[in-house]
Amino acid sequence: MTGAEIARPPVHRITLAQLAILVPLCLVILALDEVRAYSVLSGGMIAILPQAYFAALAFRWRGARSARAIARSGYAGEVGKFFLSFAGFAAVFAVVRPIDGLAVFAGYLVMLTIQIFGSWLLLSRRQ
Repeated sequence: MTGAEIARPPVHRITLAQLAILVPLCLVILALDEVRAYSVLSGGMIAILPQAYFAALAFRWRGARSARAIARSGYAGEVGKFFLSFAGFAAVFAVVRPIDGLAVFAGYLVMLTIQIFGSWLLLSRRQ
């Protein structure tokens, strides 16, 4: 007899929601200023991609027997998320010219806010 299995949380929905907000937002900004549009897009992607990487690693395993693998994946995902974020900012500011630094950080913070709010909604609905 197998134990009850807990469903994986649909964390991919947060990534899809972030993309569904970021792309139209950048298209609206594009009508006003091209540099700000791709700067906001760059900052948003710096937030989205590392979070998606973390979610893929952290929620790869399920069940009590996988507790060690879950912990290891969580740590690896968090370290990977940190390095991907660092590398994303470094690459954007080193390669992309011209760039609006404030717009990069604004895009990052907006996507981070959506990520936090989306995670909170996901957890509160599952309770």
